Amino acid sequence: MGQWIKTDFGSIAFLDHHDPFPNTDQALIEPNGLIAISNTLKTERIIEAYKQGIFPWFNQHEPILWWSPDPRLVLFPDDLKISSSLSKKIKKNNYQFEVDKNFLSVIKSCSEVKRKDQDGTWIDERIINAYSELHQMKIAHSFEIYFNGNLVGGLYGIILDDVFFGESMFHYETDASKIAFVLAVQYLKKMGVKMIDCQMKTKHLLSFGAKEITRNQFIQLLNNYIKT
Repeated sequence: MGQWIKTDFGSIAFLDHHDPFPNTDQALIEPNGLIAISNTLKTERIIEAYKQGIFPWFNQHEPILWWSPDPRLVLFPDDLKISSSLSKKIKKNNYQFEVDKNFLSVIKSCSEVKRKDQDGTWIDERIINAYSELHQMKIAHSFEIYFNGNLVGGLYGIILDDVFFGESMFHYETDASKIAFVLAVQYLKKMGVKMIDCQMKTKHLLSFGAKEITRNQFIQLLNNYIKT
């Protein structure tokens, strides 16, 4: 194990290249789930993290921060809820849905889109480079919505066996990211995905049927659904 950094809230592991992650029960209560810090973001480390219920999330110009919050927001595909207005919009079939057609454009759009109460982005060049490499490894995937040939919304994340770990979404047109999310969930369900990790609670994701479970429950499910 690497060094431990003491803070006002508790100790955080500082990981060198080959240091293992701490057990998730060592994550801080406040800020919720912060478990480790590192200087590098390697694809092997990202995969290792997801398998243990940990993910990277940090601001520009910060070191890599690793998180495992408790509780955890998840969506089971069978629980997907679609509002009647959104369902009507999807049935009109005015949009083209694609998978992995332009991963780089999706992740860059997620990094550039303006978000309420956020200055800057956490999707910096380190994230873009690492997840683009994971995409080349067929582990990271993008789900895209096009209108008149233009990319207007989408999302990206990681698939490990029967789990999809959602990372970020964007839209340039109203409801485009919602349409992308619904069609992505339906696509993932057909692929055999059993659980979608939504990470942190938002009203937006709760409206789709996502719910909170404890970190221990989440990790038990990961152990069941990820075999490799």
